[in-house]
Parts: sequence; C-alpha cells; structure tokens
Amino acid sequence: MFRRKSTTWIWILGVIALAGVAVLLTIGNYNYAALNPGGNDFLVHWMGTRSYITEGISPYSDEVALRIQNMVYGRPALPGEHELRVAYPLYSIVFFLPFALIRDFTMARAVWMTVLELALIALCFVSLRLTRWKPLPVVLMLILLFSLFWYHALRALILGNAVILVALLITAGLLAIRNNEDELAGVLFGFATIKPQVVLVLLLFILLWSLSQRRWRIIFWLVGTVGLLAGAAALLMPDWILQNIREIIRYPGYNPPGTPAAVFAVYMPGVGRQIGLGVSIFLGIVLLIEWWLSSRGDFRAFLWAACLTLVASQWIGIQTDPGNFIVCYPALVLVLAMLDERWHRSSTWMIIATLVLVFVVIWLVFLRTLERSYQPIQSPLLFFPLPMMLMAGLYWVRWWAVRPMTTWISSLSNRRL
Repeated sequence: MFRRKSTTWIWILGVIALAGVAVLLTIGNYNYAALNPGGNDFLVHWMGTRSYITEGISPYSDEVALRIQNMVYGRPALPGEHELRVAYPLYSIVFFLPFALIRDFTMARAVWMTVLELALIALCFVSLRLTRWKPLPVVLMLILLFSLFWYHALRALILGNAVILVALLITAGLLAIRNNEDELAGVLFGFATIKPQVVLVLLLFILLWSLSQRRWRIIFWLVGTVGLLAGAAALLMPDWILQNIREIIRYPGYNPPGTPAAVFAVYMPGVGRQIGLGVSIFLGIVLLIEWWLSSRGDFRAFLWAACLTLVASQWIGIQTDPGNFIVCYPALVLVLAMLDERWHRSSTWMIIATLVLVFVVIWLVFLRTLERSYQPIQSPLLFFPLPMMLMAGLYWVRWWAVRPMTTWISSLSNRRL
C-alpha cells in the first residue's frame, strides 16, 4: 500500500513538474515569437484551420491563401514567391484545431512551439528505447542537446513544421511493432499520414513486411485509421480530396527543388535531371532488395530496413524538403547504438565525434549557402549532407544491426571469455 501511494505521488509530482516546464517554455517561446516573426509552416495551417472552423471557408481556397500571404508579405505573393497554401489532408485539422481556437497568432505559435519542443525530447527517448540503447549519462545529455539544436530539428521548430510530430508518431509506431502492439502501431502510422509525402514509402514497406509476417492487425488498423480520418473529413467537406489533390499538384510549382532530379538540375542544367532520376531509380532498387531481405530476418533486420527506408525515401523522387529530414532521426540513433553495441568501452568518443560531425557539417552548409529573403532561405545543397552521412553510417553498421539478438549475445559472451 505504501509503495502504491509513493508511486502515485511520484506521478503527481512529475505531472506538476512537466506543467511547470511547459509554462516556462511557452513564456520563452512567446517572447521569441513576438521579437521574431515567422513560423510560416504553422501559420499556413493555423489560418487554414481557423478560417474553416470559424467561417466555413475551405482551407484550400484562394481566399485563405491570400490571407496567409498578407500576414507574411503584407501583400499577395508575387510570381516566383512561395504561395503559402494548405496542402495537408483535411483531417490534419485534428492536430491544429486546439491552436486555431487561440485568436492571437503569436500566442498560438508559442504554445505550438512548446508542443514541438516536448515532442523533440520525446523523440529522443523513444528512439533510444526503440534501439534498446542505454547510453552513459554524459552521452545521453549530449544526445538530448543535439536533438534540440541540430539543424533539422531547430529549423523545423522555428518554422513550426508538424513534421516533428510525424517523426514522433513514426518512431512510436516502430516501437509499438517491436512490442507486438500492432493495433497501436497501425493507429500511429495512420495519423502520421498528415504529411503523406514523408511517410508514403515507409508505409509501403510496413504494409509489405506485415503481409510477409502475417501481422494483419497492423494493416487493418493502419488502413482503418486512414479510412476513418478521410471519411470523417468527407463529412465536413465532401470534395476535400479533389481540392487537396489540386493543391498537391500545384505544390512543386512554387516550392524550392524537392527531388534529386530537380536539385541536380539547378547545378547541372544539362544532365542534372537525368542524374537525379538515376539516383532515385537506383535507391528504389536497393530498397526493394533490402525489403525482401528484411522479410527473412527478425525485428533488428526490420528496424534497420525501416531506418534505411526513412533516409532513402528523401531521395526517391517524391517532392520533399530538407525541413522534413527530422524523420531520419531514428536512423541516426540506430547508427550510434550500433557503435556502442560493437565497441562498447571505446565507443564514447566515436559517438561524440559522430554527433559533432553531423551537427557542424549541416549547420556549416546552411550558414555558408544562406540566402536572405522574407525569411532565411536554405540552399538546395542541404538536400545532400544528412542522407549521405546516414546511408554511409547505416551500411557501415549493417552487419551488426541485422544480426539476431541471440547471435550478438553469443558473440559478446565469447569476447568476454
């Protein structure tokens, strides 16, 4: 009885502490947002959701786009400027509705940033749990600081990009698969489709793997969740899918290069597009091979293939942006976990060096290629550093990562003997 009461008080104190931290973060975020206008990724969906729930105006309408442009530019967007239009599925309002009820955008942005900051911390710990990695305290603190301040996290946070929540949903879904909580995994992956271009290739892999493993509940709950969300949205706006498809088709026309073919074409107009297409085709073939191999292994092989899919899908030819690369975070943690697993006593400096390398290289590329406009504009070159480093890292640790846990334990025991 005493132990039960003690546990209850620990939970109560934990909730109070978390609430206090959230309040302090929100105050700091509000001061930051008041001095630094921006958060345009969040603004688009805050305005789209708010216009719909308060006035019944379609978030995909030109009227809503004009409102957003006036808030950002002080005028309608000029030809060649970002049009700041809503391109998420309508059911994404599930995430934005609580914030759209806040009339003041600065306050709404501050609260949203707090949610994203807590999500980044959760992403770190869920990724560690997913890989069964328990780093040393000094390494854990460094990883946590890295998780908050590396380029692909901080940019997404400042812009208010919901991809941070998507990354957390994906990672939690993979953890649910590891724990045989297939229903939960399907639901989490279903909600992750608020940014479908980010998760499309991964979900295709998960569906195929689930078929090969006869884990039907993942498929049922994933398809059922998406169907339920889409159906509920259709009750609100019957033609939302057609409107959304129109915006998706329009999206590449006013966004920076978002595929390898488009990026290579910027620097090599003559042959760049063909080179980029070749890269995408090659990676597609690699993924198909690795998917087939993972279907014959255990969860470790599945996790490695899932991480490779998250990384390679950024170059597969589907429109994306380096701002979405936070979804690759579990792959980075997996590489670091495998370094610790393989060279446990001497891995600390290797892990620190890897984190420093990733942190410095990406920030350096951003700062050296930065273009200033209505907001800092990242260079298309940022399409390359993280995927290149992660794919190299994943294949470096592949042999240890895909081996069954029993094999690794046996080899570890032999080394100790």
